[in-house]
Amino acid sequence: MKNQICTILGGGGFIGRYLVRNLTKKNYRCIISTRNAFQKGYLKTQATPGSIELINWNSNNFDELKESIKNSDVVINLIGILYETRKQKFMNIHAGIPEAVAKICAQSDVKKFIQVSAIGASENSKSLYQRSKFQGEVNALTNFKNTVIIRPSVVCGTEDNFTNLFSKLSILPIIPVVKMNYKFQPILVSDVADTIVKAIEAKDNHGKIYEIGGPQVISFGDMVKSIMKTLNKKRFVVEMPMPLAKTQSVLMSMLPIPPMLTIDQCKILSEADNIVSNNHLTLEDLNVKPSDVEEAMKKWLWRYRDGGQFAKVQ
Repeated sequence: MKNQICTILGGGGFIGRYLVRNLTKKNYRCIISTRNAFQKGYLKTQATPGSIELINWNSNNFDELKESIKNSDVVINLIGILYETRKQKFMNIHAGIPEAVAKICAQSDVKKFIQVSAIGASENSKSLYQRSKFQGEVNALTNFKNTVIIRPSVVCGTEDNFTNLFSKLSILPIIPVVKMNYKFQPILVSDVADTIVKAIEAKDNHGKIYEIGGPQVISFGDMVKSIMKTLNKKRFVVEMPMPLAKTQSVLMSMLPIPPMLTIDQCKILSEADNIVSNNHLTLEDLNVKPSDVEEAMKKWLWRYRDGGQFAKVQ
């Protein structure tokens, strides 16, 4: 029996490196379409020679993508951005790419297309990020019937942009948090990777949406306090008024890489909590038992403690 071929868009990113490892353990041959493929050579160490192929792909050239998809059994789109730049726009990345990929899948022998979206994706959201995510889901489902949507809550792991950001901010005596009571359901990146593999293997789930989150619902403020506790650092975690946060985000938007919140992220925080709604399928439907993120983050946040891994845990 020949190994199945899986094309992964954005496979060199945060979720991608964990997913590639899981797929190669299942004997999938992975074709990874990514920017600056020469920088992603580390992925090839996760499997036997020949199991992983890196393809340099410019998101404006879909002819190149057709070549990497045409013989694939499964296609997974992990591409996403957290903020817009002059060259990268939410609608182009989150809605345009899924539409183009779904059309290519429909013209090929692809058996399943996994589109990774986000909890909160909605056509009625004030956030352009969330509206673009929703439009990407619609475009994928409309153009390829064998599409499966996966909506994770905040994804945490060694390389994440959440726990690491607030760990770096621990140099400050006071940690400002916008809307401390905003709730989300952080999920470990390895659990997201497991979910994607299980969704590929599951039968009769075409056109379905999975909303996935960790075992605990926690408020923004409590999560930041948990991070500080993990670092053995006593810091004041205080709420930043939304008007002040929006003013700050406008000023910070002038920088090439916004260090904290953007205007669009402020809009997300002003809407519904980022938790599993139970209106769609969940981890239970795939028999995935999520890990405790607060316990797991001790394994990577030790490097921010005074004394590092040798620091005495209080």
